[in-house]
Amino acid sequence: MGFRRGDRVEVASKEEGFLGSYYAATVIAEVLGKDYIVQYKTLLKDDRSGPLREIVTAGDVRPRPPQIPATSFGLYDKIDAFDNDGWWVGRIAGKVGLDYLVNFETTWDQIVYPMSRLRVHQEWVNVSGYVLRIVFLVTYCREALMMFYDLDFASIFKLDALIG
Repeated sequence: MGFRRGDRVEVASKEEGFLGSYYAATVIAEVLGKDYIVQYKTLLKDDRSGPLREIVTAGDVRPRPPQIPATSFGLYDKIDAFDNDGWWVGRIAGKVGLDYLVNFETTWDQIVYPMSRLRVHQEWVNVSGYVLRIVFLVTYCREALMMFYDLDFASIFKLDALIG
């Protein structure tokens, strides 16, 4: 999938200690048809003089996933937790009062978060076809749902509506 200047995206980190994290960014330019220059929303330059810009490979870039409202999570639900300026993939390991204990499989850390810093986890799969659609596989409330997010029409479709 190609992105254009101004597209809002998330960039996956491949650095040791940061695996399983995604950072909000905006595409600044395409480089040689396979890489992108992005400007991060939350990451700063080393001297803190402004937002960090860097060249990233196309395989590390995905569109920002659609927001899926959630009022609670169940044990072992796969979620993203906002921490250290990015979204980190984890699983619900328990509840502490109104907050959630999250286990991160890449670091084996367990951290407690309020609901406001959690979102439904979505995996992105690029599907080509007559109308380009972005597929997000969603695990939520112990059910696997497949939702289609159509960038052209900004609408969400459930799989059964498309094939049923």
